[in-house]
Amino acid sequence: MKTTEIPRPVAAGPGRTVSKKRSRGAGSGGLRQAVSATTLLWIMACLYGLPVLWFVLSSLKPASDLFSYPLTLVPHNPTLSGFKTAWESANFSQYFINTAIVCVITTILTVGVSCCTGYALAKYDNRWLKAFFLCILATTMLPSEVMLAPEFLVVRNLGLYNSFAGIILPAVLTATGCFMFRQFFLTVPDELVEAARSDGARELSIFLRIMVPLSRPIMLTLAILSFQWRWNDYIWPLLMLNDPNKFTVQIGIQSIVGAQNINWSVLLGASVISMIPLILVFLVFQRYVMGADINAGLKD
Repeated sequence: MKTTEIPRPVAAGPGRTVSKKRSRGAGSGGLRQAVSATTLLWIMACLYGLPVLWFVLSSLKPASDLFSYPLTLVPHNPTLSGFKTAWESANFSQYFINTAIVCVITTILTVGVSCCTGYALAKYDNRWLKAFFLCILATTMLPSEVMLAPEFLVVRNLGLYNSFAGIILPAVLTATGCFMFRQFFLTVPDELVEAARSDGARELSIFLRIMVPLSRPIMLTLAILSFQWRWNDYIWPLLMLNDPNKFTVQIGIQSIVGAQNINWSVLLGASVISMIPLILVFLVFQRYVMGADINAGLKD
C-alpha cells in the first residue's frame, strides 16, 4: 500500500522572523540616516542664517542701541529711520537704475557668449579650441587685482572710460560660465546631434532649437550668478566711473561712509536695501533651475 505524502504548510520559522526584523531594522536605519542628514542641514542653515538675521535686525535698531551692552538680537525699539535716512541722503533711485542697466545687459551678454563658447568647446574637436579653453581656465588662476591695470588701460584707450560700456564689456566673457556650459554640453549625447544632422538640420539650427532649450537650467543658474556678481561689483565701477550720476549701488553705499565717523544705522539700512533686488531675483528664478532631460528625443 502506497502512502502519499501530503505537503505540509510551512510554518513561519525563526528565519522568517529574522528577515522581518532585518527589514524593519533596515527601514529604521534609513530613517535614522535621513533624520540625521536633515538635522545636519538645519544646523548648517542656522549657522549661516544667524549672521544674516543679526544683520537685518540690527538695521532696525537705533544707532544708540547697536553697541549697547549686553548685545541683543531683537531690537527693543525698532525703527525705520536708518532706511529713510539712507534713501534720502543718497540718490538711491538713480543708483538702482544704473546698476539694473549694467546687470541686465551684462547678464544677457554673459549667458549668450558663454553658451556659444561652451557649445563650441564641447562639440567641436579642434586642438586650437582645446588650447583656447586652457587659456580661459588660466584666467581663473590669476587674482582679479592683477588684471585691473591692463584692463583699465585697454578700456581707456578704447574711449570707454566713464561709461556703462566700459563696465559691461570686460565682464561679458567669464571662465566660470564657459566651463559650466562646456561641462553640460559634454553630457549631451552626440547621437542627438548626429540625428539632427541626418535630418538635414544646420549647425545654427541645432544649436538654437536643440542645445539652447536643453541648457535652460544652466542658463538660469549662470544668470543668477552673473546678476549677483555685477550687482555686488565695487572695484571695477569705482575705477571706471567719476560721474556721480553714473554711480552704481555699491559706490553709493560707500559714499555714505564718512571720513571721520560712520553712521552704522544708515549704513546697515542702505546695505539691506541693496540686498532686496538680489533676493527677489533668486526667489523668482530659483524654481526654474531644475534638471533637464538631455536624452529627450532619443530612442532606447
